[in-house]
Amino acid sequence: MTLVSGPSYAAFSHGAQARLGNRSLVDTIRPEMLHLIDAHWYHYPPLDPMWHGILGFVIAVLALISVSGNGMVVYIFLSTKSLRTPSNMFVINLAISDFLMMFCMSPPMVINCFFETWVLGPLFCQIYAMLGSLYGCTSIWTMTVIAFDRYNVIVKGLSGKPLTINGALLRILAIWLFSVIWTVAPVLGWNRYVPEGNMTACGTDYFSKDFLSVSYIVLYSLWVYFIPLFLIIWSYYYIISAVAAHEKNMREQAKKMNVASLRSSENQNTSAEAKLAKVALMTISLWFMAWTPYLVINWAGIFDLVKISPLFTIWGSLFAKANAVYNPIVYGISHPKYRAALFLKFPSLACAAAPAATDATSTVSGTTTVADAEKSNA
Repeated sequence: MTLVSGPSYAAFSHGAQARLGNRSLVDTIRPEMLHLIDAHWYHYPPLDPMWHGILGFVIAVLALISVSGNGMVVYIFLSTKSLRTPSNMFVINLAISDFLMMFCMSPPMVINCFFETWVLGPLFCQIYAMLGSLYGCTSIWTMTVIAFDRYNVIVKGLSGKPLTINGALLRILAIWLFSVIWTVAPVLGWNRYVPEGNMTACGTDYFSKDFLSVSYIVLYSLWVYFIPLFLIIWSYYYIISAVAAHEKNMREQAKKMNVASLRSSENQNTSAEAKLAKVALMTISLWFMAWTPYLVINWAGIFDLVKISPLFTIWGSLFAKANAVYNPIVYGISHPKYRAALFLKFPSLACAAAPAATDATSTVSGTTTVADAEKSNA
């Protein structure tokens, strides 16, 4: 089982003709990388340098925001005792994954955008693509576990098994091991890692039509995109249903008692729990928006759905890396206890002039349930 396979003789001939006349995209590739280039790319001219400049600049800006934002999330969650709950371990894991993605992957891409081609050699191309796969898979399954945790807290309530620190750490370990399996597979010959059409990043080979290459793309998409998406939608369907039923019961109770609202501090905590679920749902939606372009590119390649141009592949890289920016922004704005801790540690970066009283005393954690609130109103 070979790791790589070279382009066909016809492709090389086409490249030679291009060098005699108009330049080909492959003319920008260094000789040691040619065995990784599919014949498809010989039919395109080099990208306009303007696109490389724009891509490099945007990736550098996203990296600065993501590394600082996710680094701050990890620091605040780990240094604030009240935030070190089992549920928040998943938030920390997500921030670490996003931090590592941009910290490890942005500098190589910016360097390659400067040179307008991949200049770091075949080995680093493999490492780069492996890290992208690892951190991407880790992020989506961490999001899935967050959704299940919210389901356990809000829908099951007191009947659900409480999450412990050890339980959270075991789940996080399983996520990383699962991701490593999918990451290493192409290195061992199940598909392969190759330069993408923009020639400044590397990813899976979606042009080879042999069984191993196609089966990897299909199964990877199933386990790292479609199944998590289904599980997340399923979890949040029941979460939203439970919250809606709880709100309906509260309105009926208030009507019977001839009062405007039954909201007490405990009910406010339940409302905060529902708000956190909505925040997580928004974060997950943003993640899928970020990774869907890569799914479209891979499936378009293996099934010949549309013609893939080098410029088209830029959007996969850009949107995928942009997802690492969303999470610290969402949690920084919407998580009350995080916002209060941010104000205490970094007053100049806080989202408000002073933390609200409810923020400082908020008990948004794995202990508040809709069932608790309903029981108190019974």
